[in-house]
Amino acid sequence: MKTVIISGISLLTFLFMNASNKSEEPVNKEDLGKLLFFDPILSATKTISCASCHKPEFAFADNRAVSIGVNNRKGTRNTPSAMNLRSHEAFFWDGRAATLQEQALAPIENPSEMNLPIDIAVGRLQNNRRYNNYFRLIFNSRPTKALLGEAIASFELTLETTDSPFDNWKYYDDSTKVSEAVRRGFEVFNGNGKCVKCHFGSDLTQNEFRNIGLFNGRQLNDSGRYAITKNRGDIGKFKTPGLRNIAITAPYMHNGMFKTLKEVIDFYDNPARKVPRAINRDTILTKPLGLTRREKEDLEAFLLSLTDKQFLKQTK
Repeated sequence: MKTVIISGISLLTFLFMNASNKSEEPVNKEDLGKLLFFDPILSATKTISCASCHKPEFAFADNRAVSIGVNNRKGTRNTPSAMNLRSHEAFFWDGRAATLQEQALAPIENPSEMNLPIDIAVGRLQNNRRYNNYFRLIFNSRPTKALLGEAIASFELTLETTDSPFDNWKYYDDSTKVSEAVRRGFEVFNGNGKCVKCHFGSDLTQNEFRNIGLFNGRQLNDSGRYAITKNRGDIGKFKTPGLRNIAITAPYMHNGMFKTLKEVIDFYDNPARKVPRAINRDTILTKPLGLTRREKEDLEAFLLSLTDKQFLKQTK
C-alpha cells in the first residue's frame, strides 16, 4: 500500500484536519473535540497532536511499533486504534484509565508523548481567544480539565464503524458480500481457533485482560496489568483489543512485535514456539491449536472482512 504525503502529513489526516477547519466554529462538543484532537497546541513543543499517533488512515492507530512523541521520543507500547470504543470498559493496554475522558487526557501529560502538564494545556486554551469562545459557546464555561477530556472523548465516540463486509453479511443477511473463505474463517474463529473466547460482541472484545504468552521476564519484560494492580495473577496480562479494521492497524500486540496478520495467526497456533518460556500464559493457549494451512488462510480472510468500507482500498 502506498501512502500519499502532503508536506509530511498523510493525505487522509490532511483531509480530516481540513474538514475540521472549514466550519467557522464547532456547534457541539464532538466538533470541538475533533479540533482539539488534530491541534498540536496540546503538546509541549506544539508539534504533536493526538492525530500524530492516532492516524485516520490507519483506523486512528499508528503504523509504527511505537509512536514518536515530542523531541522524537519513542513510546513504550503500540498505539491502539481510537475507533469503536463505545463498548470498552477500560483503556490503555494495562487498563489504567477507567473512562475514555481519563484516557483522552493522559497522552497530553505523558513525557514520551505530548509532555505538557494538563494545567498548562488548559491555560493555553483559556488564553486562546478562539478556544475560549468555543468552550463558552458549547459548555457555557471557560476551558477546564474535565471539559477538555469530555470534548476529546466525545469526538472519539463518533469514530464507530459498522459498514464492513462482515457486517453486511451477518447483520444485513447479504452473503454476496463475503467469500466462502470468509465464511469458513468465521467457523475457525468460533471453533478450532478459539478466538471467540476472548473476542466477542459488536467490537469483538470481551473487555478482559489476558496473558497470551508475551512475557518471559527477560527480553519480553513488560508486565502489563500487573504494574497497575500488583496482583501476581495479572503478570503479563494486557487488554484484549477489538478487531474491527484490524487489517490496517499493523503492527500488532502491545509491543508491535508482529508485522502481519499471518504472523499473529502463526503465533496463536503455537505460542510456545515463538516464546518458549512465557510466564503465566493463559490456559486457553496451553496446547498448540494445530490449525491447518487452509484454516489459517480462512481465518485471515475473516479478519480482513472486518474492515470498514472507508478503508477497503488500503487492504488490496
